[in-house]
Amino acid sequence: MRREFKVAFGPAGSVVVDLPAGEEPWAPDVGRRWLEDQFVANECEPLRASGKVLSADKVLAVAAALGLQRLQQEEPLRHDFARATLAALGRPLVRVDVEGGAITF
Repeated sequence: MRREFKVAFGPAGSVVVDLPAGEEPWAPDVGRRWLEDQFVANECEPLRASGKVLSADKVLAVAAALGLQRLQQEEPLRHDFARATLAALGRPLVRVDVEGGAITF
């Protein structure tokens, strides 16, 4: 099964990760933990006034915090971000639009 993760940063560019079909996917709880750790490590702020942070909100916040340049330059980070997102959201194809604040499947 094809697994793809794309993070678009508007006109600045985008990053695409195609995960090999034979690569073992992460468990959902492992993906959620990785996103939570990155959310805290990058001092991300909740997007909602209520303070509730959904997994999709963490993906958007972490993508914005990491930025295009870092994701382009750090292959292990880019790969882990892809694996964590696909696992946490339970989808094989995820596209993150940082500028537009949207995630599509």
